[in-house]
Amino acid sequence: MSLSKSLKRKVDDENRVFREEWKESFAFVLPDFKNAKPVCLICKEVVAVCKEYNIRRHHETKHGSFKVAYPLQTEARKRKIEALAQGYAQGSRILLRGFTSQQKATSASLKASWLLAKNNKPFTDAELFKEVMVAVLEELAVDKSMDGIIASVKQVPLSARSATRRIEALSDAVQGVVISDLNKANYFSLAVDESTDNTDVAQMCVFVRYFDGKQFREDLLSLIPLEGNTTGDIIFTELSKVFERLSLSFEKVNLLVTDGAPAMVGKHRGLVSRLKEIAPQMHGLHCLIHQSVLCAKLSGELKVVMDKVMRVINFVRGTSSTQHRLFRQLVADSEEATHDDLLLHNDVRWLSKGKALERFCALLGEVKAFLISSKSKAAADHLAFLEDEKFMSNVAFLADIFGHLNNLNMQLQGKDKTIVDMVEKLQAFTVKLGLLETDISTGRLLHFSTLKTQARRVTGLMVDFIKQLRANFSSRLEDFSVPNEVIAFVRDPLTTRSSGELSTLVKTIVPSLDEAKFEMELIDFQTTSLIKDAFRSAESLSAFWVACSEEYSTIKHLAFYVLTMFPSTYTCESAFSSMNAIKTYERNRLTHKNLENCLRISVTTVTPDIRSIVTNARQGCQFSH
Repeated sequence: MSLSKSLKRKVDDENRVFREEWKESFAFVLPDFKNAKPVCLICKEVVAVCKEYNIRRHHETKHGSFKVAYPLQTEARKRKIEALAQGYAQGSRILLRGFTSQQKATSASLKASWLLAKNNKPFTDAELFKEVMVAVLEELAVDKSMDGIIASVKQVPLSARSATRRIEALSDAVQGVVISDLNKANYFSLAVDESTDNTDVAQMCVFVRYFDGKQFREDLLSLIPLEGNTTGDIIFTELSKVFERLSLSFEKVNLLVTDGAPAMVGKHRGLVSRLKEIAPQMHGLHCLIHQSVLCAKLSGELKVVMDKVMRVINFVRGTSSTQHRLFRQLVADSEEATHDDLLLHNDVRWLSKGKALERFCALLGEVKAFLISSKSKAAADHLAFLEDEKFMSNVAFLADIFGHLNNLNMQLQGKDKTIVDMVEKLQAFTVKLGLLETDISTGRLLHFSTLKTQARRVTGLMVDFIKQLRANFSSRLEDFSVPNEVIAFVRDPLTTRSSGELSTLVKTIVPSLDEAKFEMELIDFQTTSLIKDAFRSAESLSAFWVACSEEYSTIKHLAFYVLTMFPSTYTCESAFSSMNAIKTYERNRLTHKNLENCLRISVTTVTPDIRSIVTNARQGCQFSH
């Protein structure tokens, strides 16, 4: 008796998986709700066990005529099954709408909480949402049927505590989708950056870029609070804990991009070097946007000019509130003014230097008039600088050159930028610097409009700065962790290259790649007219590679390896803006976990399955009291 009990078979323990080919072979589908059983599209009967024998027996014994009318591997059968599937899906939606009243209230609460977190609003605003909805509906009510709707709205649970639970459930659902996709992905890259929140706690933002089977995604993996020091060892330890908790492996990480801080890129104890000890295949990259900003760092006489301009701006705006108001009034009364105020400069803001200089030059006349009207000795000193022709020539030059740098910076910013896109922009800008050097050397000043209209005095210092700028960009373009030739190939795979040289380079960054297979595929790939037509008609580079045939799997593997790489920490920088909008001085008691949940929802591209969350018993479907 005991032997028979121990050998008793349990279907639930066999982990049987529904196979997609059963849909066409036997007209069966598997519904997408929990503990679903295979359903016949023809008779809507459910098969208790997810096993091919059971499904085939049902189809052959009960629907033999269907097999005769619609033979296998025919277009007519495919069309018929698709029509049956669409009909079943529509009918299922109607049936599934049969939520209980409590489940409907919970679903509405989840959707309201999702919008709350998406827009970085406090949990306590949820009850305000309800009050607004009720007030609007009561005002619009024209018949008794609206009374039921208003009563339903009042039952939606939207207290701050309910909103907290809903947002946590939504965040967990989003993270679950991301982790599931990462486990399926061949590799992914990390973008890591650190910033302090409004309570001076260092928050380390970790983003992942990966291919989810349909498209490339960038999502928040974790927001890690660092209460004490932020050394490379501490950052490495905390990141390792996150990977261990989420059951992720560093072996899948192909690139780590950071802001270049010593704790991140230190030779011995930095995060990159520590991770390379356990994952040698991983590459490290200094954020390309940060590098472009460092290329244009001022020194010497031009830095002195910049500092003096900032002192003038600070004198006008920062000396007193009264003085600032008087200046704005002067600008408002001016018929020639094109702006209403000066802008302050902050080194940590990428565009502020160029924008502050541009605004200063545009309001130069008003600034001079204001300084003349002031009786302060400091105003007289500042005015003396603005009357100096050489000084103002340098100011005009800086306004123009930083205008060009700001245009580059804007092209590099944004989500879903690939390393291929950004390297192309940086290389193009390096060529443009050669044009700018010629333009200013010859005195044409076609690309220096401010210098041409306000000063028209070119100095050797300006030419030398552009030469140095070009040299800085060229030197930083030499190493992207991925060879330029490989990046160029992914950008334009049809350009003729030596397959032997390219395969050798590819092998250095993707050791697991089959070099011989790559060379043979490359020849077919570059000589096939279908590939050429697809490349010309593709909406984007990513779309071309996603649609590329698996016949060229090795080449596609290389392209995906490169396209999953983060080129910058822009996603982290953008997330910090959302973080500061969430954790304000009024919400400074927000817990680290709630902050992470809100931030994940705010920045995610994933849409959670509200229905599955509602049917989860943990959500506790209930009415508002």
